Amino acid sequence: MSNTQAKPHVVILGGNFAGLGCAQKIRQFCGDAVRITVIDRKSYLLFVPNIPLEVMENRDPCAGLRMDLPPVLADDDIGFIQAEIEALDVDTKTMTLRPSERPGAETQRLRYDYLVVALGNRLAFDQIEGFAEHGHSVSDFYHGNRLRDYLFNGGYQGGPIVIGSARFHQGDGADGLQPYPGGSIPRASAACEGPPVEMLASMVTYLKQRKLGGERITLFTPGEMVAEDAGKKVVEQLLAYATSQGCHYLNQIQDISRITHEGIEFSDGRSLAAELKIIFPDWVAHAFLKGLPIADSEGFIKTTLLMRNPDYPEVFAAGDAAAVTVPKLGAIGHQECEIVGRQIAVDVGRLSPDEANRPLQPVVYCIGDMGDGQAFYIRSNSWFGGTEEVLKIGRAPYFLKGIYKTQFFMRHGKMPNWGMSFAQLLTEHNITA
Repeated sequence: MSNTQAKPHVVILGGNFAGLGCAQKIRQFCGDAVRITVIDRKSYLLFVPNIPLEVMENRDPCAGLRMDLPPVLADDDIGFIQAEIEALDVDTKTMTLRPSERPGAETQRLRYDYLVVALGNRLAFDQIEGFAEHGHSVSDFYHGNRLRDYLFNGGYQGGPIVIGSARFHQGDGADGLQPYPGGSIPRASAACEGPPVEMLASMVTYLKQRKLGGERITLFTPGEMVAEDAGKKVVEQLLAYATSQGCHYLNQIQDISRITHEGIEFSDGRSLAAELKIIFPDWVAHAFLKGLPIADSEGFIKTTLLMRNPDYPEVFAAGDAAAVTVPKLGAIGHQECEIVGRQIAVDVGRLSPDEANRPLQPVVYCIGDMGDGQAFYIRSNSWFGGTEEVLKIGRAPYFLKGIYKTQFFMRHGKMPNWGMSFAQLLTEHNITA
């Protein structure tokens, strides 16, 4: 048996932010003590956070928001398989996969010593009646370009606009966890509501540029308040901005019942007339995860605050597939990647427990485009039991959103450790770009 084959094999399911981040952190902390393979159904990273900005500035997001994975991973001696995962057996530490480069491929079996589930989730647009015919979104290149065409090529006729989220069906996998003294991983009514607020602000600017008013826009949420993860003080400021622009607000909807040409209907009997319906769906776990002993009641992967499954200690999760990731926010996934890397490094003798056992204390970082060269910046941990809530609006956050994307691509995802400190200095201390 070769030295490569004798090394523990770390298999990472998913190659977007959490998957790539975990692979790089595991290599950083474990060095050559492990063999790493990343599996994803696509061969590129989809830079989701900047799709709304590209769409609202009438640029094709396909042109600048994808990063090829194989060469980036190869830089760190990390293998890549383009395949769909069809089944997982955590007792035998094996998975069934089907290569996805071309249709008709055979199934294969792969064994692991450590498994990191970083697959993200399915976006359940297909569960919303009428979305295909009458809904829009900015969740990926296809939906982004579909909305861009509607807004900038004569589709939009100036009618009412509704923006909001379907109800999120959260599992029980994070119940009882306490990331801050006296805090918890909360129950969320929507998976992530930074994007709806971002689209509201961007649409206000879009309408102004066309001599139309913000009173055409209604923001809705299934929650007691929109973007509840940002904290009450921040949300009050955001809603005050929306009100000042003439926008309307509807909270505590039961769920979306269906979308029609005329508008949107909710399961509690309420409805809104709308020409344009910008929708953010429920986020659901991948089908093959549901019912596994590592998964919670909805198929999200159960972990401790060290991102390790309590019953199968060789299994980890990070990003949106982890039950502890609430809201489903990329910044929290980044925080989890380092924890995963350090934990595996302890197991293979590259770090001590004192160096590695730093449990997750989630912080919401969110930068949302507002159009006209401005953006909002949120840093908050109050939803989880912390004490911090910060909102800044201006050109510095817009600059930061752009420079983060540029640096991410230039550095192949390896952002410097001082990045968060720089972001806080730039935005929270009024240092202009």
